[in-house]
Amino acid sequence: METIVYAHRGASKLAPENTLPAFELAYHMGADGIETDVQLTKDQVPVLIHDENVRRTTNGIGFVQDYTFKELQKLDAGSWLSDRYAQTRVPSLESFLEWVKDKPLKINIELKNNVIDYKDMEKIVYDLLASYNVLDRTVISSFNSKSIKKVEKIDPTISKAYLTSQKIKDLIPFAKAKGATGLHIRNRILSKPLVEKAHKEDLYVAVYTVNRPSLIMRCYKLGVDAIFTDVPHVAKKTLEQYKKKQVKDK
Repeated sequence: METIVYAHRGASKLAPENTLPAFELAYHMGADGIETDVQLTKDQVPVLIHDENVRRTTNGIGFVQDYTFKELQKLDAGSWLSDRYAQTRVPSLESFLEWVKDKPLKINIELKNNVIDYKDMEKIVYDLLASYNVLDRTVISSFNSKSIKKVEKIDPTISKAYLTSQKIKDLIPFAKAKGATGLHIRNRILSKPLVEKAHKEDLYVAVYTVNRPSLIMRCYKLGVDAIFTDVPHVAKKTLEQYKKKQVKDK
């Protein structure tokens, strides 16, 4: 099976991360899917922003959870990268689903609940995904293993991935015990034995965040199931080079 290329927070090297312009650009670059992060506002609206604090990617200050969605919409989430994206807004998960519903894109929703344990986040996000009929092409991921377990109880059939940046002893049985169907690992802990062992245990493997062609190529050679990249156009070009080399070597 061909490795899936997810645009990490959209085409986030070229457009403001986790915004509709970044998603749109990734789509036109040929990404197979979109990876995005969800936090909850004060009024429990799921919004797409990586950090718990709005300071890094908007002109505001303070925590997402202390803003209502209406208040959050007053912030500029694009000027930090380029004046071209001035007045870009922090999108809601619903606006993203409205955008993606008719596009042939896979979806990875990372629940950002490993720092702040948002009440009922799993159910709120799941219900919204269900209402847009995208559950069959969505993966829900989290660094919070308890959250994965909660999603498992809501729907055992949806794809769920445990995220980790650390070499953890007994990682595969640990992830499976939480109901995970996949492992999302940092590129520095990627190894051939880990991929092979995960596959034997019916877990898929995805690697984040790979931007250099050499690292992307290594992922393809080791047979990972998916990668997350800020430069989906580079990943797709590298994939074509990999496929040509495979044909040549036959």
